Amino acid sequence: MSGGPVGRFAPSPSGRMHLGNLFSSLLAWLSAKSAGGRIVLRLEDLDTQRCTRAFAAQVEADYRALGLLWDEGGSGGGPNGSYFQSERGERYAAALERLRRMGLVYPCFCTRAQLHAASAPHREDGQTVYSGACRALTAQEAALRARTRSPALRLRVPEKTVLFTDGHLGPYAEDLARECGDFLLRRSDGLWAYQLAVVVDDGAMGVTQVVRGSDLLSSTPRQLYLYELLGLTPPEFYHVPLLLAADGRRLSKRDGDLSLDALLSRMTAEELVGRLALLAGLNPGGGPRTPESLLPDFDWEKVPRRDITVPERLFS
Repeated sequence: MSGGPVGRFAPSPSGRMHLGNLFSSLLAWLSAKSAGGRIVLRLEDLDTQRCTRAFAAQVEADYRALGLLWDEGGSGGGPNGSYFQSERGERYAAALERLRRMGLVYPCFCTRAQLHAASAPHREDGQTVYSGACRALTAQEAALRARTRSPALRLRVPEKTVLFTDGHLGPYAEDLARECGDFLLRRSDGLWAYQLAVVVDDGAMGVTQVVRGSDLLSSTPRQLYLYELLGLTPPEFYHVPLLLAADGRRLSKRDGDLSLDALLSRMTAEELVGRLALLAGLNPGGGPRTPESLLPDFDWEKVPRRDITVPERLFS
Protein backbone atom coordinates (compact mmCIF):
# COMPACT_ATOMS: atom_id res chain seq x y z
CA MET A 1 0.00 0.00 0.00
CA SER A 2 1.14 3.52 -0.76
CA GLY A 3 2.95 5.39 1.97
CA GLY A 4 1.62 8.75 0.72
CA PRO A 5 -1.25 10.74 2.20
CA VAL A 6 -4.80 9.41 2.28
CA GLY A 7 -7.11 12.14 1.03
CA ARG A 8 -10.83 12.01 0.51
CA PHE A 9 -13.82 13.18 -1.43
CA ALA A 10 -16.77 13.75 0.91
CA PRO A 11 -19.66 15.08 -1.18
CA SER A 12 -23.23 15.42 0.02
CA PRO A 13 -25.39 13.68 -2.61
CA SER A 14 -28.27 16.16 -2.52
CA GLY A 15 -28.04 17.20 -6.16
CA ARG A 16 -25.56 17.65 -8.99
CA MET A 17 -22.14 18.90 -7.96
CA HIS A 18 -21.38 22.54 -8.65
CA LEU A 19 -18.24 24.47 -9.48
CA GLY A 20 -17.13 24.92 -5.86
CA ASN A 21 -17.43 21.19 -5.14
CA LEU A 22 -15.42 20.40 -8.24
CA PHE A 23 -12.71 22.93 -7.42
CA SER A 24 -12.12 21.47 -3.94
CA SER A 25 -12.28 17.91 -5.24
CA LEU A 26 -9.71 18.58 -7.96
CA LEU A 27 -7.28 20.07 -5.42
CA ALA A 28 -7.88 17.20 -2.98
CA TRP A 29 -7.11 14.68 -5.72
CA LEU A 30 -4.01 16.51 -6.93
CA SER A 31 -2.66 17.04 -3.42
CA ALA A 32 -2.89 13.36 -2.49
CA LYS A 33 -1.93 11.88 -5.85
CA SER A 34 1.05 14.21 -6.42
CA ALA A 35 2.53 12.85 -3.18
CA GLY A 36 1.93 9.20 -4.13
CA GLY A 37 -1.21 8.94 -2.00
CA ARG A 38 -4.72 7.60 -2.27
CA ILE A 39 -8.28 8.95 -2.33
CA VAL A 40 -11.28 7.67 -0.35
CA LEU A 41 -14.82 8.46 -1.52
CA ARG A 42 -17.35 8.88 1.29
CA LEU A 43 -20.95 9.91 0.65
CA GLU A 44 -22.11 12.28 3.38
CA ASP A 45 -25.82 11.46 3.21
CA LEU A 46 -26.79 11.97 6.85
CA ASP A 47 -29.82 13.99 5.74
CA THR A 48 -31.69 11.16 4.08
CA GLN A 49 -34.59 13.46 3.16
CA ARG A 50 -32.36 15.48 0.82
CA CYS A 51 -29.73 12.90 -0.12
CA THR A 52 -30.63 9.96 -2.35
CA ARG A 53 -28.86 6.95 -3.80
CA ALA A 54 -29.71 8.24 -7.27
CA PHE A 55 -27.78 11.44 -6.54
CA ALA A 56 -24.95 9.37 -5.03
CA ALA A 57 -24.70 7.29 -8.21
CA GLN A 58 -24.62 10.50 -10.23
CA VAL A 59 -21.80 11.88 -8.04
CA GLU A 60 -19.72 8.78 -8.78
CA ALA A 61 -20.44 9.06 -12.50
CA ASP A 62 -19.47 12.74 -12.42
CA TYR A 63 -16.12 12.07 -10.75
CA ARG A 64 -15.37 9.34 -13.29
CA ALA A 65 -16.30 11.62 -16.19
CA LEU A 66 -13.80 14.21 -14.97
CA GLY A 67 -11.00 11.68 -14.40
CA LEU A 68 -11.10 12.10 -10.61
CA LEU A 69 -10.88 8.42 -9.78
CA TRP A 70 -10.81 7.18 -6.20
CA ASP A 71 -9.07 4.15 -4.69
CA GLU A 72 -11.57 3.09 -2.02
CA GLY A 73 -15.16 3.73 -1.05
CA GLY A 74 -18.36 4.81 -2.73
CA SER A 75 -20.70 2.08 -3.91
CA GLY A 76 -17.69 -0.17 -4.48
CA GLY A 77 -17.00 -0.29 -0.76
CA GLY A 78 -13.72 -1.17 0.83
CA PRO A 79 -12.16 -2.35 4.09
CA ASN A 80 -13.90 0.18 6.36
CA GLY A 81 -17.54 -0.85 6.19
CA SER A 82 -20.11 1.22 4.37
CA TYR A 83 -18.89 4.48 2.87
CA PHE A 84 -22.38 5.99 3.14
CA GLN A 85 -22.76 7.95 6.37
CA SER A 86 -26.43 6.99 6.60
CA GLU A 87 -25.26 3.42 7.25
CA ARG A 88 -22.61 4.25 9.87
CA GLY A 89 -24.87 5.24 12.77
CA GLU A 90 -23.56 2.53 15.10
CA ARG A 91 -20.07 4.06 14.94
CA TYR A 92 -21.42 7.51 15.78
CA ALA A 93 -23.47 6.07 18.64
CA ALA A 94 -20.37 4.38 20.08
CA ALA A 95 -18.44 7.65 19.95
CA LEU A 96 -21.35 9.50 21.55
CA GLU A 97 -21.48 6.94 24.37
CA ARG A 98 -17.76 7.35 24.98
CA LEU A 99 -18.21 11.10 25.30
CA ARG A 100 -21.26 10.59 27.50
CA ARG A 101 -19.27 8.40 29.89
CA MET A 102 -16.79 11.26 30.16
CA GLY A 103 -19.60 13.50 31.40
CA LEU A 104 -19.37 15.77 28.37
CA VAL A 105 -22.80 15.29 26.75
CA TYR A 106 -26.03 16.98 27.77
CA PRO A 107 -29.52 17.46 26.28
CA CYS A 108 -30.49 20.80 24.76
CA PHE A 109 -34.15 21.80 24.38
CA CYS A 110 -33.62 25.21 22.77
CA THR A 111 -35.78 25.99 19.76
CA ARG A 112 -34.37 27.37 16.53
CA ALA A 113 -35.84 30.77 17.40
CA GLN A 114 -34.13 30.75 20.80
CA LEU A 115 -30.80 29.76 19.27
CA HIS A 116 -30.90 32.59 16.74
CA ALA A 117 -32.46 35.27 18.92
CA ALA A 118 -30.97 38.74 18.67
CA SER A 119 -29.83 38.43 22.28
CA ALA A 120 -27.77 35.30 21.53
CA PRO A 121 -23.99 35.78 21.40
CA HIS A 122 -22.54 36.02 17.89
CA ARG A 123 -19.09 35.65 16.40
CA GLU A 124 -17.47 38.32 14.28
CA ASP A 125 -18.55 36.44 11.14
CA GLY A 126 -22.18 36.49 12.28
CA GLN A 127 -22.44 32.85 13.34
CA THR A 128 -24.36 32.22 16.54
CA VAL A 129 -22.43 31.04 19.59
CA TYR A 130 -24.47 28.72 21.81
CA SER A 131 -25.33 30.50 25.03
CA GLY A 132 -25.21 27.42 27.27
CA ALA A 133 -28.87 27.84 28.23
CA CYS A 134 -29.39 24.10 28.84
CA ARG A 135 -25.93 23.35 30.21
CA ALA A 136 -26.90 23.43 33.88
CA LEU A 137 -30.24 21.60 33.69
CA THR A 138 -30.66 18.96 36.36
CA ALA A 139 -31.64 15.44 35.35
CA GLN A 140 -35.11 16.10 36.74
CA GLU A 141 -35.49 19.33 34.75
CA ALA A 142 -34.29 17.62 31.57
CA ALA A 143 -36.71 14.72 32.05
CA LEU A 144 -39.59 17.15 32.50
CA ARG A 145 -38.75 19.05 29.31
CA ALA A 146 -38.26 15.81 27.38
CA ARG A 147 -41.97 15.05 27.86
CA THR A 148 -42.87 17.75 25.36
CA ARG A 149 -39.76 18.18 23.21
CA SER A 150 -37.07 15.83 21.91
CA PRO A 151 -33.67 17.23 22.83
CA ALA A 152 -30.59 17.72 20.75
CA LEU A 153 -27.33 16.54 22.32
CA ARG A 154 -24.42 18.93 22.86
CA LEU A 155 -20.78 18.57 23.84
CA ARG A 156 -19.51 20.61 26.76
CA VAL A 157 -16.44 22.56 25.68
CA PRO A 158 -13.82 23.95 28.06
CA GLU A 159 -12.18 27.35 28.26
CA LYS A 160 -9.60 26.20 25.74
CA THR A 161 -7.92 27.76 22.73
CA VAL A 162 -7.27 25.30 19.91
CA LEU A 163 -4.43 26.34 17.60
CA PHE A 164 -3.40 24.55 14.43
CA THR A 165 -1.48 25.34 11.28
CA ASP A 166 -3.46 24.92 8.11
CA GLY A 167 -1.38 23.48 5.28
CA HIS A 168 -2.47 26.27 2.95
CA LEU A 169 -3.70 29.20 5.03
CA GLY A 170 -1.27 28.99 7.94
CA PRO A 171 -1.94 29.38 11.70
CA TYR A 172 -5.51 29.54 12.96
CA ALA A 173 -6.80 29.65 16.53
CA GLU A 174 -10.19 29.55 18.16
CA ASP A 175 -11.37 29.84 21.76
CA LEU A 176 -13.91 27.03 21.97
CA ALA A 177 -16.01 28.48 24.77
CA ARG A 178 -16.06 32.07 23.52
CA GLU A 179 -16.13 31.63 19.74
CA CYS A 180 -18.05 28.39 19.40
CA GLY A 181 -19.80 27.31 22.58
CA ASP A 182 -21.08 23.82 23.32
CA PHE A 183 -21.76 22.31 19.90
CA LEU A 184 -24.14 19.71 18.53
CA LEU A 185 -23.40 16.00 18.40
CA ARG A 186 -26.91 14.93 17.46
CA ARG A 187 -29.86 17.03 16.32
CA SER A 188 -33.26 17.01 17.97
CA ASP A 189 -34.69 15.14 14.95
CA GLY A 190 -32.20 12.32 15.54
CA LEU A 191 -29.80 13.15 12.70
CA TRP A 192 -26.11 12.96 13.56
CA ALA A 193 -24.25 16.25 13.51
CA TYR A 194 -21.58 16.87 10.89
CA GLN A 195 -18.79 17.52 13.42
CA LEU A 196 -19.07 14.12 15.10
CA ALA A 197 -19.70 12.09 11.94
CA VAL A 198 -16.79 13.54 9.97
CA VAL A 199 -14.30 12.99 12.80
CA VAL A 200 -15.42 9.41 13.44
CA ASP A 201 -15.32 8.57 9.73
CA ASP A 202 -12.02 10.24 8.85
CA GLY A 203 -10.46 8.47 11.84
CA ALA A 204 -11.93 5.08 10.93
CA MET A 205 -11.00 5.40 7.25
CA GLY A 206 -7.40 6.38 7.92
CA VAL A 207 -7.71 9.79 6.27
CA THR A 208 -4.52 11.77 6.82
CA GLN A 209 -5.19 14.80 4.60
CA VAL A 210 -8.38 16.84 4.33
CA VAL A 211 -8.74 19.40 1.54
CA ARG A 212 -11.96 21.45 1.68
CA GLY A 213 -13.41 24.93 1.30
CA SER A 214 -12.33 27.74 3.60
CA ASP A 215 -15.92 28.08 4.81
CA LEU A 216 -15.15 25.03 6.98
CA LEU A 217 -11.98 26.48 8.49
CA SER A 218 -13.77 27.62 11.65
CA SER A 219 -15.17 24.12 12.27
CA THR A 220 -11.68 22.61 12.42
CA PRO A 221 -10.94 23.48 16.10
CA ARG A 222 -14.14 21.69 17.14
CA GLN A 223 -13.10 18.66 15.16
CA LEU A 224 -9.58 18.71 16.57
CA TYR A 225 -11.05 18.75 20.07
CA LEU A 226 -13.17 15.71 19.20
CA TYR A 227 -10.13 13.91 17.79
CA GLU A 228 -8.40 14.50 21.10
CA LEU A 229 -11.35 13.27 23.19
CA LEU A 230 -11.88 10.16 21.05
CA GLY A 231 -8.18 9.25 20.99
CA LEU A 232 -7.88 9.62 17.21
CA THR A 233 -5.01 11.02 15.16
CA PRO A 234 -6.16 14.13 13.28
CA PRO A 235 -5.36 14.62 9.59
CA GLU A 236 -3.56 17.58 8.09
CA PHE A 237 -6.01 20.25 6.93
CA TYR A 238 -5.80 22.34 3.77
CA HIS A 239 -8.54 24.92 3.30
CA VAL A 240 -8.97 26.30 -0.20
CA PRO A 241 -10.49 29.59 -1.39
CA LEU A 242 -14.17 29.79 -2.20
CA LEU A 243 -15.39 30.54 -5.71
CA LEU A 244 -17.49 33.69 -5.89
CA ALA A 245 -19.88 35.09 -8.47
CA ALA A 246 -19.22 38.53 -9.91
CA ASP A 247 -21.49 40.09 -7.25
CA GLY A 248 -19.44 38.53 -4.45
CA ARG A 249 -21.94 35.79 -3.71
CA ARG A 250 -20.56 32.35 -2.93
CA LEU A 251 -21.33 29.82 -5.67
CA SER A 252 -23.57 26.96 -4.55
CA LYS A 253 -25.95 24.29 -5.80
CA ARG A 254 -28.53 27.03 -6.27
CA ASP A 255 -26.52 28.29 -9.24
CA GLY A 256 -28.03 25.88 -11.74
CA ASP A 257 -26.05 27.22 -14.69
CA LEU A 258 -22.84 26.20 -12.92
CA SER A 259 -23.95 22.69 -11.96
CA LEU A 260 -22.00 19.92 -13.62
CA ASP A 261 -24.72 18.86 -16.03
CA ALA A 262 -25.07 22.44 -17.27
CA LEU A 263 -21.32 22.88 -17.52
CA LEU A 264 -20.81 19.67 -19.48
CA SER A 265 -23.54 20.72 -21.90
CA ARG A 266 -21.30 23.64 -22.88
CA MET A 267 -17.80 22.14 -22.72
CA THR A 268 -15.86 18.91 -22.54
CA ALA A 269 -14.64 17.42 -19.28
CA GLU A 270 -11.06 18.34 -20.21
CA GLU A 271 -12.06 21.94 -20.88
CA LEU A 272 -13.80 22.13 -17.52
CA VAL A 273 -10.81 20.67 -15.66
CA GLY A 274 -8.49 23.06 -17.49
CA ARG A 275 -10.52 26.10 -16.46
CA LEU A 276 -10.75 24.94 -12.84
CA ALA A 277 -6.98 24.48 -12.90
CA LEU A 278 -6.64 28.02 -14.27
CA LEU A 279 -8.51 29.35 -11.22
CA ALA A 280 -6.23 27.26 -9.01
CA GLY A 281 -3.10 28.80 -10.53
CA LEU A 282 -2.03 25.48 -12.04
CA ASN A 283 -2.85 26.02 -15.72
CA PRO A 284 -1.98 29.57 -16.84
CA GLY A 285 -3.21 29.08 -20.40
CA GLY A 286 -6.56 27.72 -19.27
CA GLY A 287 -6.54 25.08 -22.03
CA PRO A 288 -8.03 21.59 -21.77
CA ARG A 289 -6.34 19.32 -19.22
CA THR A 290 -6.91 16.01 -17.50
CA PRO A 291 -6.30 15.71 -13.74
CA GLU A 292 -3.47 13.28 -14.49
CA SER A 293 -1.73 15.82 -16.73
CA LEU A 294 -1.80 18.40 -13.93
CA LEU A 295 0.14 16.28 -11.43
CA PRO A 296 3.61 17.56 -12.47
CA ASP A 297 2.39 21.16 -12.12
CA PHE A 298 0.79 20.82 -8.70
CA ASP A 299 2.21 23.00 -5.92
CA TRP A 300 0.23 24.44 -3.01
CA GLU A 301 2.23 27.66 -3.35
CA LYS A 302 0.55 28.30 -6.71
CA VAL A 303 -2.97 28.05 -5.29
CA PRO A 304 -4.55 31.39 -4.30
CA ARG A 305 -5.26 31.97 -0.63
CA ARG A 306 -8.00 34.55 -1.11
CA ASP A 307 -11.48 33.77 -2.42
CA ILE A 308 -11.67 33.78 -6.21
CA THR A 309 -14.16 35.76 -8.28
CA VAL A 310 -15.03 33.62 -11.28
CA PRO A 311 -15.08 35.59 -14.57
CA GLU A 312 -18.58 35.35 -15.99
CA ARG A 313 -17.42 34.19 -19.42
CA LEU A 314 -14.98 31.53 -18.19
CA PHE A 315 -17.66 28.84 -17.83
CA SER A 316 -20.36 30.24 -20.13
